[in-house]
Amino acid sequence: MRTTKQVVALLQLTLFLVLSTVAISGQNKNANVRPVADGQKFKIQGIVIRRNADSFRVRDINKVETDVVLTPSTEVRTHKYGIFRGGTSFEASFILRGLRLQVEGVGNADGQLVARVVKFDERDLRMAQALQATVDPVEELAESNQQRITVTEQNAEKMAGQIDENTALATAAQATATRARVTSDSALKSATMANNRISELGLFDTVKVIIVYFESGSADLLQEARATMDREATWSMVQNTKGWFVEVVGFADSTGTTEFNKQLSESRTSAVIGYLVSKHNLPLERLIRPFGFGEDKPMADNDTPDGRAKNRRVEIRVLLNKGIANAGQ
Repeated sequence: MRTTKQVVALLQLTLFLVLSTVAISGQNKNANVRPVADGQKFKIQGIVIRRNADSFRVRDINKVETDVVLTPSTEVRTHKYGIFRGGTSFEASFILRGLRLQVEGVGNADGQLVARVVKFDERDLRMAQALQATVDPVEELAESNQQRITVTEQNAEKMAGQIDENTALATAAQATATRARVTSDSALKSATMANNRISELGLFDTVKVIIVYFESGSADLLQEARATMDREATWSMVQNTKGWFVEVVGFADSTGTTEFNKQLSESRTSAVIGYLVSKHNLPLERLIRPFGFGEDKPMADNDTPDGRAKNRRVEIRVLLNKGIANAGQ
């Protein structure tokens, strides 16, 4: 129970990093949007990255995005587990950015998916609601920065116009106007550099990927796994870790049910995070939202014992945030 509470608190703290970077950087990239054929039945699963009044956009694990349209007849509920546990119905307003969900529906003439039913897990809903309170301040910061740049550009245009109108003035007046223009250009350059650093907050380079393995059906850390993390933690102490973040992702082999493997991979992720935080004092603010893929994304063939052993793993990805790393340049 204590471990579960720690993981929930950790998710609430670290979700902010992922979604805020997506909100900033996503505007400057060409999205890989998947059109759905008119009349085609379609089913997708992913995370909500954009929310409008009657529609939203979902990005799946392959970073392919799909536009989803809501109608008055769209059913919004939680997943059903077992025979006697029906899904709980919700209003469409509970579909929030950062919510991991599943959508079933039919394509329309605009290439959008008209949702028949939207399903999600209540745990994911609670995490998305916690995130909602932290997204707005980041967006306000980005908007404020853009407004400052716009004001600077307007001032520069006014000064340029004044210079053109006063070209016939005396040398002293021309020198004063020139100095004002230089000052404006310098301010505009500083604002542009600041905006570039904010845009780079969503860009990461992989520094290192550390893999630890588990026994079949178990989330207990092996002695070899502990030794691997101890060794890598010692290595990190002599590195320049400015701008470093850690992403922890869990996996399972194909033994057992899909739901069991999903929970098992999440438990393995929690075990690794707990060890890094408690044993090596990994700061919580350096963690990006953890995730358990279950039996998806296998490293090797699940038909052999050796392949299944390689798939029972957790990947600790050390990432470098370009925006923070370049802040002093």
